[in-house]
Amino acid sequence: MKLVVFSICLNEEKTIGERLNRIPSEKEFEGVKEVKKLVVDDGSTDNTAKIAKEHGAEVISNREQKRLAYSFQIAVDRALEMGADIAVNIDGDLQFTPEDIPKLVEPILEGNADFVAANRFVDPETGEFRKPENMSPGKYWGNKLGAYIVGKLSNMKFADVTCGFRAYTREALLSMNINSKFTYTQESFQILASKKMNIVQMPVEIKYFKGRKSRGVTSLFGYIFSSGFNIVRVFKDFAPLRFFGILGSIPVNIGFVFLVFVSIHWLNTGDFSPYKFLGLTGLYLFTLGIIIWLFGAISDMISRLLNNQEKILYYSKKNYYSKKNR
Repeated sequence: MKLVVFSICLNEEKTIGERLNRIPSEKEFEGVKEVKKLVVDDGSTDNTAKIAKEHGAEVISNREQKRLAYSFQIAVDRALEMGADIAVNIDGDLQFTPEDIPKLVEPILEGNADFVAANRFVDPETGEFRKPENMSPGKYWGNKLGAYIVGKLSNMKFADVTCGFRAYTREALLSMNINSKFTYTQESFQILASKKMNIVQMPVEIKYFKGRKSRGVTSLFGYIFSSGFNIVRVFKDFAPLRFFGILGSIPVNIGFVFLVFVSIHWLNTGDFSPYKFLGLTGLYLFTLGIIIWLFGAISDMISRLLNNQEKILYYSKKNYYSKKNR
């Protein structure tokens, strides 16, 4: 069984060498015969790529920054080409402890998980919920809100959906088709949850360096907006009836209340005045809601075609990478 450990890096020359050196060897994994290192350099302007190569990693370099989602899909595709049975994604800045990689891989080796994501918000020693030291309140509550929304939309319960420390089976990698141009973190949860894969969250240690700014996230509000938009878009694609059902119920319910009110007034007085405008507004909103529900029905039919395309893509990739690995 082959394990590929990959990182998406942007100007990590100070830490990438140590991070690569600290990746556990095959001896640390029962059932793993080979460990390979992969680095996707997302447009670094320092010596990240050079140092990574010197420390035994295969390096794929983007000429300019193309963001996490693009680089993640590149890493997934390359890991499959390398014949990975399991892949682990870990940041290159040493916020996470490379020695924790076996903890994430263990549930997969035991056959209990297809996807294992690190959980930063539970203490691995005590099992108690906590805010990691030096993590800003904005990021903490933003992550909590994102986990709640993704969990609700996926009909599951998640504690941390934006962490960059994760382990995947080959099946999970083959099922991963990221459409976002910004980040992959929330979307990957929704994709794998929609495919009924076994998802496990593993408490790990996390170290936030005081005063360090994220290289991938330049604006917290921009990140929240982009992440929120991506969550909603994936929800629309994978559960269109629920999405348009919720969206359409808002004008339908408001319009229905208006129409009932105007109808009662008409029955009592025989006249629509002075509520004609309210009645027309109610009729408009009710009709709008019905149209939105019709969009939902059409989108559901399109979603079935999308599911078939996903299956075709899955088997095409499985066949393609099987030939590559011979």
